[in-house]
Amino acid sequence: MSTQPGYQAPTVTVAAALPKRGVSEAVLIVPVAAGEDGAPIVAADAFLDPEAVGAIEVALSAVGAKGTAEQVSRLHIPGLPVASVLAVGLGPVRDEWPSETIRRAAGVAARSLSGVASVITILSELDLEAAIEGLILGGYQMHEFRSPRTAPKDESLTAITALSTAKGAKARAVRAVAVAEAVATARDLVNTPPSHLHPDEFAKRATDLGTAAGLGVEVLDEKALKKAGYGGIIGVGKGSVNPPRLVRLTYRGAKKAKGGKGSKGDHGSTPVVALIGKGITFDTGGISIKPAASMHHMTSDMAGAAAVIATVVLAARLELPLDVIATVPMAENMPSATAQRPGDVLTQYGGTTVEVLNTDAEGRLILADAIVRACEDSPDYLIETSTLTGAQTIALGARIPGVMGSDAFRDRVAALSQSVGENGWPMPLPDELKDDLKSTVADLANISGQRFAGMLVAGVFLREFVAEGVQWVHLDIAGPAYNTGGPWGYTAKGGTGVPVRTLFAALEDIAANG
Repeated sequence: MSTQPGYQAPTVTVAAALPKRGVSEAVLIVPVAAGEDGAPIVAADAFLDPEAVGAIEVALSAVGAKGTAEQVSRLHIPGLPVASVLAVGLGPVRDEWPSETIRRAAGVAARSLSGVASVITILSELDLEAAIEGLILGGYQMHEFRSPRTAPKDESLTAITALSTAKGAKARAVRAVAVAEAVATARDLVNTPPSHLHPDEFAKRATDLGTAAGLGVEVLDEKALKKAGYGGIIGVGKGSVNPPRLVRLTYRGAKKAKGGKGSKGDHGSTPVVALIGKGITFDTGGISIKPAASMHHMTSDMAGAAAVIATVVLAARLELPLDVIATVPMAENMPSATAQRPGDVLTQYGGTTVEVLNTDAEGRLILADAIVRACEDSPDYLIETSTLTGAQTIALGARIPGVMGSDAFRDRVAALSQSVGENGWPMPLPDELKDDLKSTVADLANISGQRFAGMLVAGVFLREFVAEGVQWVHLDIAGPAYNTGGPWGYTAKGGTGVPVRTLFAALEDIAANG
């Protein structure tokens, strides 16, 4: 997956032994654990002789390193063919290391290596895919909008050699690179400022990515949207000079399933999955305008759309044996003389009427249109993701997505999210909350009159538009999609790429298990 014009991921090669030549300028990344006596212990020594292991451990003790989680120490070890060794801590010794521990350690290592172009990593012997993902994402940078005056002058990471004795290591490395590049693509889109990513431009970038991946692409402009009755998308977007769009990306992978069976829609047995992502390229709140202090963070309000686009392209790149259809509504929510007003009534795609009590609850309006349209494809599963509510951050903080929807599928997706390190948490959708969405003039109101359970109320609203029989999940990523603080682990400041890995894990699981 090309991430042009954004981050260019380093090339990755897999080796079964430490190279002896041509690595004199490379840095060797070595995992280190904290021993029970407080002394650092090299955690994977298959590629090092006992003398080198001993030298590393002595040098670490000399500089006071303990092997605590994510502690880094740069060392010169005579006798090794590399320029230096970077020891990265994993924490207390254990029999098996969680993937997320390896991924975060690799990310910390990558972020600490300013000016280093080439690395060799032994972290990959502990978990090949996690190490590659962590290094690529930890090294993520975006300098597209910097002039030469402020752009970094130091060399960036361009080559990774992953040491591994695991069976099928090369194929696993290919998958890891593809996943990391998909996350980087989502980050690039989120980090592109709204001055350069209005709905039409966003649709063009989605089209370019989809076309390059061999996907079917359909784009509805504002005229087509109005004619077809997409009242939610039109209503949200009509306050902006940049008109809305709806992008549809279709991947037909069912033919790749064992036995060549088609999708269920073609009377076969392979599942059909609908993906939906909120694509508000900038959210002022509209007439219900947001406070100025943090409004610039709303450049990230299209993170759900970015993740969905990157995921369906990834599914095509790795040839998953199922059909995936992405429906991505895009709009800019602005206040103007033409903007929708609190008290207006919209007719959503499919005919449901909604009283707009707050124009800043706009995401659910464009998503409702997209959900109804996606359900016309008769999917078996529907997964929607969006930076939907500030209530998500109040309930779960900045790093944990809220997962709502059909009970069994919700729990399945939440477990998958936790397994890949994105840590989605299952949340309920109490039926009684629907009463809070009653309107005196329309079928529904877009907000409740209460200050409580805002994340759940939004989920209940979306549930009203899901067709009967479709297993569905809503992921609220308001906090996790955009890191407003400092970098940590393999997560940079700005766009995080959440929940690309969750979405892709769900697709892989559905492809394997139905």
